[in-house]
Amino acid sequence: MENQSRDALLAESEESPVNSEARGDPPSPFLDGQRYYQQGFYKEALKRFEKIKDTDFQAMYQLGVMYYDGLGTKKDPERGVEYMNKILNSDSPEASHLKFAAAYNLGRAYYEGCGVKHSVEEAERLWLTAADNGNPKASVKAQSTLGMLYSMPILKDMKKAFFWHSKACHNGNLESKGALGIMYLYGQGTCQNSQAALEWLRKATELGNIYAQGHLVEYYYTGKFYSKAAAVAKRATANDDINMLAKITDCHPTYLAKGAAMAAFYLARCLQLGRGTEKNKKAAEKYYSKACHLDPVVASHLELAANLGRI
Repeated sequence: MENQSRDALLAESEESPVNSEARGDPPSPFLDGQRYYQQGFYKEALKRFEKIKDTDFQAMYQLGVMYYDGLGTKKDPERGVEYMNKILNSDSPEASHLKFAAAYNLGRAYYEGCGVKHSVEEAERLWLTAADNGNPKASVKAQSTLGMLYSMPILKDMKKAFFWHSKACHNGNLESKGALGIMYLYGQGTCQNSQAALEWLRKATELGNIYAQGHLVEYYYTGKFYSKAAAVAKRATANDDINMLAKITDCHPTYLAKGAAMAAFYLARCLQLGRGTEKNKKAAEKYYSKACHLDPVVASHLELAANLGRI
């Protein structure tokens, strides 16, 4: 589940632990548990949150995350869902700043069928609640997730996908910045606009979105800007740890792998043919192999295009 400790919980606290300690005051019970949580001492954090969960909604929220994901305790997704429902359905003003995040997490639980019966319809409803029509103070993650949901065959509606990626993008979501660039590039849910596509792909690339980097490499390669294609591809393939990159960028690992595979394949093509870089058959083979390892489907599709003379 989405952990709010990275931003919202501490931001919503009346004071930070730093300010509290500067005055010599003891940290609040929640912040004491939160410190253990952030340092990875989940069992200690769990004990402290359990003590105050009936009077502190932030502690209840963190417990929901911990039970759902099995942090410091055995996985208990039903219990995690229970806590998120309590927050979402509470009339207490102290729960209000957590409701968007709770709705996002409940939507994820329904989509995954974990702790509740699988239901795409219920996931969609909860994510729409969490997204709050693009409110920047709502769940930006839910806004981006809706963009991805409406891009999938089950609920495919590219205009809705473009709407939600636009909202999330302008609210700072990195994954949606890349998605928006791709949608402009191919005219998905909006009019095709190469200038806007390039602008958003570059922005997303600069911030570390590997999926956007892969598409930017393709854009440069098909436009015969081979030196630029090779340079961006080298950066996109420099780190093979997709899971680590996913945590750093908060982008889905599946899409990061696809982007890295695209970049690796086009870099191999440049090395094989001496386009934008010096010919190097051995290095080309290495990057073809890397593309296949990262995403066999993407590599196979690009191989077919190369054999047909399309790239």
